[in-house]
Amino acid sequence: MSKSLDYYAKRETIVAMKRYLSENIRSDLKKKMVLLTGPRQVGKTTLAKDLMADYLRPQYLNWDVSADRRILLDQSWSPRADLLVLDEIHKMPNWKAYLKGVFDGRSEGQAILVTGSARMETFRQSGESLAGRYFQARLHPFSVREWVNLKDAKPDDALDRLIERGGLPEPFLADDNNEAERWRRQYFTDLIREDVLEFSRIQELRIMRLLVELLRGRVGSPLSIASIARDLQTAPNTVSKYLEILEALYVVFLVRPYHRNVARAILKEPKVYFFDTGYVIGDAGIKWENACAAMLLKQSNYQQDVLGRESSLHYLRTKDGAEVDFVLCEAGVPSFLIECKHADNRPSAMLIKFAELFPQAQTIQLVRELRQEEYRRPVSVLSGAKWLTELMA
Repeated sequence: MSKSLDYYAKRETIVAMKRYLSENIRSDLKKKMVLLTGPRQVGKTTLAKDLMADYLRPQYLNWDVSADRRILLDQSWSPRADLLVLDEIHKMPNWKAYLKGVFDGRSEGQAILVTGSARMETFRQSGESLAGRYFQARLHPFSVREWVNLKDAKPDDALDRLIERGGLPEPFLADDNNEAERWRRQYFTDLIREDVLEFSRIQELRIMRLLVELLRGRVGSPLSIASIARDLQTAPNTVSKYLEILEALYVVFLVRPYHRNVARAILKEPKVYFFDTGYVIGDAGIKWENACAAMLLKQSNYQQDVLGRESSLHYLRTKDGAEVDFVLCEAGVPSFLIECKHADNRPSAMLIKFAELFPQAQTIQLVRELRQEEYRRPVSVLSGAKWLTELMA
């Protein structure tokens, strides 16, 4: 059956979009190799092909394509190629040594863009180092700011669509939510069957599927590995391993508690969120919190990758259970304390308490459904959609 004209129009819409990292990568390619990573189908290949239009003789090679793989192994691409785009190259054995050799032996003026759907830093290998040869760029799904900038959309409309559909381009641009849900079901089936197996060679895919389903309902709650292991009837170290794989493949991300002693923070329970907000199971408040988490992480990664800042995302929790949803830090010092509420405009007592402990930080209650913004020292009660448009990415 041939695809509809609407399908092709939608694909053209995706291709025509300039993503928020385009100009930064364009500039970085003049200086070093760029490693571009991000979730499956977040738009990495589309972005790469958009950048290829700037070059006279670009060449795109994908390790997953057998004909391309032969060229990659033989390094028989055109010596006149002024841009090499190497996709999924981290699946090659000893890929770091390979890339080091390609970069060091490249033709004069040749730019190299490496893309992949997994965190390349997780493919730790002994031997060669790429230090000093590359810039990192992590491409995230659409955010309120990015969509408002691209389409001049109203912030609230952009936020509503992101929470319902998630920010990955194809479901976000789908004609209706049913189409987006069908896409999402197939997306995770393919990801677990193909990417997880390719990444880890694990044999028990059933437990991985169950883990993903379980995590969908535990978004925003402190994550007990021991409790999950009991629910799945497997060993805690198996759960930890599978969770690391889901992180490495940009399915979920962990937000760890803030503590002045970082080592102690690592030992405490993290909270889990999904890169694809549309995959979250829960009420409107949980989905809103996940959307905030995803966009705050995008902001933090942008500050790290583009601005070179030491930025990180955490949450605050005391032994007696007092908690603030998110803490954005720069150089380990809180710069924002953020509480997410769906419709409550009364400043959180916990937020007020923590504001006294961290007077240097801006203290904000982000409300999704808010009639009027208010500034009640030390807490600012702000429209969530409007504030998210003011982020950098």
